[in-house]
Amino acid sequence: MEYVIVSVIVGILSSAISIFVVKKLDKAKFEVFIEQAKAKAKVIEHEAEVALKDAQLRAKIECDREFKNARKDYEIMLSKIEKKERELNEHLESELKIIKSEKEQIIEKNRQITALKEGLELQKKSYEEKNLEAIKILENASGLTEEEARELMLKKVKEDSRAEISSIFRKKYKIAEQNTKNEINNMLSHAVTRYAGEFAAERLINNIPLNDEETKGKIIGKEGRNIKALEMLLGVDIIIDDTPNNITISSFNLYRRAVATKTIQQLLEDGRIQPARIEEIYKKVKFEFDKNIQKEGEDVVLELGIKSMHPELIKLVGRLRYRASYGQNALAHTLEVSHLAGLLAAQMGGDAILARRAGLLHDIGKALTHEAPGSHVHLGAEICKRYDECDTVINAIYAHHGHEEPINVESASVCAADALSAARPGARREVLESFLKRVEEIENICTTKFGVLNAYAINAGREVRVIVRSELVNDDESVLLATEIAKEIEEKVQYPGEIKVNVIRELRAESYAR
Repeated sequence: MEYVIVSVIVGILSSAISIFVVKKLDKAKFEVFIEQAKAKAKVIEHEAEVALKDAQLRAKIECDREFKNARKDYEIMLSKIEKKERELNEHLESELKIIKSEKEQIIEKNRQITALKEGLELQKKSYEEKNLEAIKILENASGLTEEEARELMLKKVKEDSRAEISSIFRKKYKIAEQNTKNEINNMLSHAVTRYAGEFAAERLINNIPLNDEETKGKIIGKEGRNIKALEMLLGVDIIIDDTPNNITISSFNLYRRAVATKTIQQLLEDGRIQPARIEEIYKKVKFEFDKNIQKEGEDVVLELGIKSMHPELIKLVGRLRYRASYGQNALAHTLEVSHLAGLLAAQMGGDAILARRAGLLHDIGKALTHEAPGSHVHLGAEICKRYDECDTVINAIYAHHGHEEPINVESASVCAADALSAARPGARREVLESFLKRVEEIENICTTKFGVLNAYAINAGREVRVIVRSELVNDDESVLLATEIAKEIEEKVQYPGEIKVNVIRELRAESYAR
């Protein structure tokens, strides 16, 4: 037992000694390691110092080399700059010398100009004095003042110039007439032959046939009650005379006359003719007419190939059916102008659709003349401006009566088509009194011109022949006279179509052989 205890104690002691020895050995090893690490650190530090010194040395050498190169480049650039500066200074000095010399020349020239100016002033003064002396001498010699001599000279120059201008105008006019007459005639003939319009005259009365004479009594009514109601409501004159089986409706207003005709026809078909029934039928017919006016306007626009138009303008187009001018139906005339304008514009390279549109609206103001004051030209232009029509349409409205000049081919086509439609034989009728007044005005305009012997309006006032004195008007002046007369007629006379002015000059020489 003791042996075991001793063995245990010995084991514990040996273990403790072993641990102590191991710790001592480890500590010694650690210190050795530390010493080795310190030695290595010193070696590394020494190597780093050496490397740093080498790097510093190399950097210094490199820096010195770069500095030397930079200094060399600087010296080269400095020498170039100095050279450029010397050249610039030399150039500036030379320019300054040139400027100085030019300045001296300018001063010298100014001095010369001043001297010349003073000399000219003296010469001008001397010239004016001599001129006044010459004028006084001429006035004393001629017996005329300066103003009288000037007027006499201007009058002479004017007479000579008029003769020369007349000659030039006659030649140019003849050349232009020869070159354009055939072409214009061809265009117009093609356009007219391609559109053959119907006769479009309107009369002031409508005749309604009756089945028997007893119907006249029904229309008159008891004590004329029915005919008075008809005339008051319809606004027309109903003429019942001895003509068998016929009554006549008379009115200047085509719309009222058409409504009256339709109303009486329906009353005759119905058989009940009394004031209450008359008013009922009249309201029904008037509503149908208003509806048909819009439809007729739409049909016209569709027929002409016009894509869009304001509904109010379409309605006014339809109302033209019941308007007339000089006996010519306004809608028929408008359609004729529209077709002709489209054909003419197409031949001249213009827009046919735009020309047809302008032709359709050129007399649109006539649909408003019964409701608003003013001419149909201004009314038509205002209504088209209100509904945003283009400038060509507005210009065509003004130009076809000479208020403006046409601005393009389409406008000019409308003017030509309007003249064609109005001037063709039988297209229009007019009151005898206004016709005689117009003829008298035309003849008076012609006879007031210098050198005119007589003037005769012929061909229903569409042509005027002016006979001049051959000793007062020569051939060249006769051309100018015809132009002046035509221009004055345009300005002062209202007429449909156109008027041809013929100036006739004849020289007759007589002698007798005995």
